[in-house]
Amino acid sequence: MSGLAFAYPAVLAALVVLPAIWWLLRLTPPKPVVEAFPPFRILASILKREETPARSPWWLTLLRMLMAAAVILAIADPVLNPRENTLVASGPLVLVIDNSWAAAGDWQRRVDTANAMIDDAEARDLPISVVFTVDRQHDAVPTDAATARTRLAAAQPRPLPAHREQAVAALRTALAGTPPGTLAFLSDGIAGSDDDGTVPALQELQPAQLRLVEGDGRSTVALTDANNDAETMDVTASRLAAGEARTLALTAHDTRGRAIANGTLTFAAGEATGAGSIAAPFELRNDFAQVTIDGLATAGGTYMLDDGFRRRRVALLTGETHDASQPLLSSLHYIEQALAPFSDLVRPNVADLAAGIPELLEQRPSVMIMADVGRLPEETYAPLQRWLEAGGMLIRFAGPRLAAAPADDPLVPVVLRKGERALDGALSWSEPQPLADYPPTSPFAGMPRAGDVLVKRQVLAEPTPDLPERTWASLADGTPLVTTGKVGAGRIVLFHVSAETGWSNLPLSGDFVEMLRRSVQLSRGGGVAATGETQGQHLPPFRLLTATGTLSTDTGEAKPLDPAAAGAVPATADNPPGLYGSQDGFLAHNLFPAGTSLAPLPSADAPTVARESLIGQVAQSLKPTLFLIAALLLLADCLIVLVMGGAFARRFRPAVTRGATALALALGLGLALATLAPAPAFADDTRPDDAALLDRMDTTHLAYVVTGEAEVDRVSERGLAGLTEFLTYRTTLEPGAPVPVDISKDELAVFPLLYWPVSASAEMPSPATISRIDAYMRNGGTVLFDTRDQFSSLDSGDTSPNTQRLRDILANLDIPPLEPVPPEHVLTKSFYLLTNFPGRFNGSPLWVEAELDQQQDPNRPARSGDGVTPIMITGNDFAGAWAIDANGMALLPTVPPDEVQREHAFRSGVNIMMYMLTGNYKADQVHVPALLERLGQ
Repeated sequence: MSGLAFAYPAVLAALVVLPAIWWLLRLTPPKPVVEAFPPFRILASILKREETPARSPWWLTLLRMLMAAAVILAIADPVLNPRENTLVASGPLVLVIDNSWAAAGDWQRRVDTANAMIDDAEARDLPISVVFTVDRQHDAVPTDAATARTRLAAAQPRPLPAHREQAVAALRTALAGTPPGTLAFLSDGIAGSDDDGTVPALQELQPAQLRLVEGDGRSTVALTDANNDAETMDVTASRLAAGEARTLALTAHDTRGRAIANGTLTFAAGEATGAGSIAAPFELRNDFAQVTIDGLATAGGTYMLDDGFRRRRVALLTGETHDASQPLLSSLHYIEQALAPFSDLVRPNVADLAAGIPELLEQRPSVMIMADVGRLPEETYAPLQRWLEAGGMLIRFAGPRLAAAPADDPLVPVVLRKGERALDGALSWSEPQPLADYPPTSPFAGMPRAGDVLVKRQVLAEPTPDLPERTWASLADGTPLVTTGKVGAGRIVLFHVSAETGWSNLPLSGDFVEMLRRSVQLSRGGGVAATGETQGQHLPPFRLLTATGTLSTDTGEAKPLDPAAAGAVPATADNPPGLYGSQDGFLAHNLFPAGTSLAPLPSADAPTVARESLIGQVAQSLKPTLFLIAALLLLADCLIVLVMGGAFARRFRPAVTRGATALALALGLGLALATLAPAPAFADDTRPDDAALLDRMDTTHLAYVVTGEAEVDRVSERGLAGLTEFLTYRTTLEPGAPVPVDISKDELAVFPLLYWPVSASAEMPSPATISRIDAYMRNGGTVLFDTRDQFSSLDSGDTSPNTQRLRDILANLDIPPLEPVPPEHVLTKSFYLLTNFPGRFNGSPLWVEAELDQQQDPNRPARSGDGVTPIMITGNDFAGAWAIDANGMALLPTVPPDEVQREHAFRSGVNIMMYMLTGNYKADQVHVPALLERLGQ
């Protein structure tokens, strides 16, 4: 119920004293008077008699009256959306709450509704009984409000349908004949069975008031079946609210919970059953582990897939001698071509069937295909029979050997006639026969009939009453072409023609591939044990589904599952929905078996049953908001008084003062109306270049010169990224992301080091750009030139194009004398102890500024940059050795391939960066005595 009410309406009488606010105006100080010199006039003004306070303007009076009114209203405690207490006080309040899977979508609203009724019962001092229909045990004895709230807070929706009979029985026992005052049934709206008698059973408790509280039912949608067909995964669903047409999004997840495919689920208008599909390649569909409805996080909106939906292992056997020189005449050639794209094919290593069949069964195949195999060795029938009963599938193809086999062969689905039927030749029965339409009960249903397939020879089945039920495909004259039969949990499928083209042209058609694929799809995907030891064994819970549709490792009180019940019966408290088995193989036990339809709870026509909806917006107290408004109005009043009193007279001119006063007034009135405007946006006078510069100054960045060549710049960026990551993990330095630098216009002073990959094909820098580099080096910066060509000398006559380009660049720079890094140079010990500085290559020295002895050059000026060389030159391709991809793997190999060389390349980069940041600190001998003293030497 919406509206406004007051918890303490008597306090509103204080509003009549609002006129007394007038007397508060005496608190307004008089406005200061500016007197002119001389001092005698100032002394005269001091001798004035008692001053009369100035009167406040009308808008200030209004502001203060609003402030007082807000305080009075806050004390009266106004409540928005107050609820009327309509509970019957003749007996206890009884709450029957469905905490089933269908309640997970609006569980918080159900808790709010129950809490509101508990508050009403507490106000009338009524005992409260709370029962949950999915719980195993029920404590229905009426108790106090605090205990009822504790039970309600501890309750959670369960991934199971509601079982209300036990809850009603517990209520009947706990009440012991005492009729409830108000009995509220917070139902999920789903009937437990066709003749659900929950509401009549609750009426038998003779409550004075029976309330049936339900949600809107839009989130009550359950996935009931999923079939991995030839091209798509088809999904069937049922909904409770069979109203307007509705389309929902489907998402398929892999075993790690990642979304890998999407589809749609459609409900026609007025239909409670919907269908959907997810189109994806077969290999991708083999990775499906779950199908969920987007936006409906419930156990019903999740359909789990087990090993039965995955890639199958198929064992191949033939009764003929293998001839590798004529593969097209082999009985297994066309089978292998048809199954290889989506199955793992295995063949025995020996030709002896007595040894080959046990060998294949040890590999736990899902399907075994026998092409023209007649009589098997006697000792192989028993293990094959156990394998079939455990869930295996045997697919057999006819041929001369099978036609000559005894009629009592236990591994054929139908009784066969002796010999085969010939449909051509001088003694043929008739013309070659085409295929008929596939029966609707066949897995081949939906495939278009292949009009170009002709059968010339076949084995015939003896007519039996159940032969039509066992037939998956037949010829135009009605004779069966593909028959099937169940053996325990497994199946036998027989193609009445051979697997090669001698009896028909079926192996040459596309229908042959699709028929084999659909047949194999019916097998168990995880493989079947050869001994059949798991047949009849119960599987332990492995992962269980939560009410929100996620898998959890907490198995709780779940019991092992009979494999025959997986997917065949609804989930129960003993066997909740989830995966049963182990990591090596499991079965999916979903919430509902295939073909389940959700039906609404039967309505009751008794006059004592009142239907209600879940609570929408709960009652909300406005007291905190009103106190906040009063405080903000007081703040605005203080600001206005300070402005009027001249506190800011020296800072603002009169016009600005009047504007500030008006602004404070507007702010106060706006806050009184609870209208808070966002802060005004001021123009940013910071230039974009300045913002980028400030961002780069915030942390150390490694920078590289942009050459304009995409591959060179990519290797430079990935190389500095690799060195940045190495520095972060190996040192206390944590640089930011590498920065590309345009040396012709970007600010260079923020970077301690510029990595310049020299490229002969890149554009030659302009004289102005060279001047910027020269200034950068003179101001303490360092440029690391890398020709990436493994040169060994700067002055040799035979040079590479990159080295020649470097000479052209250096010809315009004022560089000091260079030398390879000496053994005692700081670079060799700034962090790691190094003797050389390799990159992708290891043949070029690292050239730095030559260190002249002070005794040789006493007039040499002091070096800037703390003794750091302004230039480094190498040809070892540092960036190529440092470069990594997004996964942290090296992009380019070292020459020669050597991971130790790459490690030394990274260490060279660390020493260079430490040298750049610390200068000649490691060469300073002043600290050596103190360090040795601390080391105890």
